[in-house]
Amino acid sequence: MKRAEINLCGLVAVRARWRRDPASILRLFFDLETGKRVGVISRALAANRKVYRCVETAELERIADTVHHGGIVAVVAEPVLETPKPAQILAWVRHREPLLLLDRIGNAHNLGALARTAAFFGVRNIVIPAHPQAAIPNDAAYRISEGGLEALQVWRVSDLAAFARDLAQAGYQVIGAATRGGETLRPGTRPKFSKPGTRGPAPSKPAALILGNEEHGIAEAMTAACTRLVTLPGGGDVESLNVSVAGALLMWELLVHR
Repeated sequence: MKRAEINLCGLVAVRARWRRDPASILRLFFDLETGKRVGVISRALAANRKVYRCVETAELERIADTVHHGGIVAVVAEPVLETPKPAQILAWVRHREPLLLLDRIGNAHNLGALARTAAFFGVRNIVIPAHPQAAIPNDAAYRISEGGLEALQVWRVSDLAAFARDLAQAGYQVIGAATRGGETLRPGTRPKFSKPGTRGPAPSKPAALILGNEEHGIAEAMTAACTRLVTLPGGGDVESLNVSVAGALLMWELLVHR
């Protein structure tokens, strides 16, 4: 069966895909000005007998299905989202890989923004649930990520709460972002762990950060699976930050600057 296709819009996103997997570009369309900047890609597509074409702005908007095409559209196959196997989790623990878990983040723009931030900070793995409310990497997510989705892998699991429990059992610190009621996260509040029978602090556990749905936050089952809950302090006039902004702050504090 032929896989569904998605559009990668914008020169940054197209170039990022070209660097990572040039063979995956099936067709390429661009306006006159942008075409002057993709000669290498066009020649390679021509050599492989793939379609590349300079088109008018109206046609590019039709192909991209948006006016926000950035002058270029690469058509690629929709990504296949795999499920991490137990061996993969153990490898993450061994290499102390930071993880980002998204509990039903529904807006593809937020998914793209979080992927861009994760890629910037070197967080290479995002895990999402196989849930109808959960956004998946689509045209909009790739456009907003500005190449970020090319620098990391998005995984999908059937039960995110069960997966979080597996992470905790494997040795992860599973941290949930709570709108209220969690430990107030301030500079210097990063946890330390001690090994049984020793006096000094042991290296901290690898961390998995959970961000919840834009409207409802983290599900109760996800909260129960966390080993720690944190809340960003605010002034009280606004209840919460946009999830992509909160995610950027929490990724820096909990996954990167540890």
